[in-house]
Amino acid sequence: MFATPLGDSATLEPLEPWHAEEFLAHMDRGRDYIGRHVGLPDATPDLPAARAWLQSYADKAASDTGRLYGIRLDGVLVGGVLFRVFDAAAGTCEAGCWLEPSAVGRGLVTRAVRLLIDWAIEERGIHRVEWQVSSENTPSINVAKRLGMSRDGVLRANHPYRGVRQDTEVWSVLAPEWRAARGTAQGD
Repeated sequence: MFATPLGDSATLEPLEPWHAEEFLAHMDRGRDYIGRHVGLPDATPDLPAARAWLQSYADKAASDTGRLYGIRLDGVLVGGVLFRVFDAAAGTCEAGCWLEPSAVGRGLVTRAVRLLIDWAIEERGIHRVEWQVSSENTPSINVAKRLGMSRDGVLRANHPYRGVRQDTEVWSVLAPEWRAARGTAQGD
């Protein structure tokens, strides 16, 4: 219920606190891979932390400041996409993702984020969608490129991650650019 097909036996579905056990099992399967560039595995080391993290996004959804969705492949949770930040009043948001190794290379994140951006721009009136990514995270940078985002710049050594300062690239797409690339006009 409430699943959006992504093709190839994959779906995009809400990810909620009651999914905590399944979410933790998913994190455990992909912890090392996901954790190379994303702090999510560190933030969810056990069931109470996983439940709390999922609850934080349920709270964000309730306050209209974020959203969280799971990517399922053949019914198994293999990744997710989210609006880490969602500010409807300002017309800006930040999208993000993660994926366990078993689902890499299938285009799932690109397809899922495309749906999120469509919804944000066309349904919610968002003007700017950002994608912030470690300069070392080539797969995520490639997603931004496939989505037609522009590289706005690099925040040099701005984020300490596991004891090492990393650079963060900021990519974005504006509503008029998104619509032009998708061949849609506002209101169509």
